[in-house]
Amino acid sequence: MARTARKYSKGASKDVERAMKKRKAGTLKSGGSGRKVKSRKQAIAIGLSEARREGKKVPAKKSARSSAKKTAAKKTTKKSSKASSKKSTKKASKKTTKKKS
Repeated sequence: MARTARKYSKGASKDVERAMKKRKAGTLKSGGSGRKVKSRKQAIAIGLSEARREGKKVPAKKSARSSAKKTAAKKTTKKSSKASSKKSTKKASKKTTKKKS
């Protein structure tokens, strides 16, 4: 069997572990509001984001990956159907005004 590459580096897991310990101690705070973090998932997210900031091997966020795919797909479809979309998107609209009696 072939070995697969690690998704997360050892340093990244150390950052997550440190964030979890801070959460258990009650000293981990969120970045935006500065409130204490109580959620396990949020503590993991904070640890991973710190690891990303330090340049450790951590996969990109799921939302970032999917949005990058969507924008790439939009760019390729726009180039191919640019001329045809101009004709189909224009609509002739007539304004109807009501006469006051």
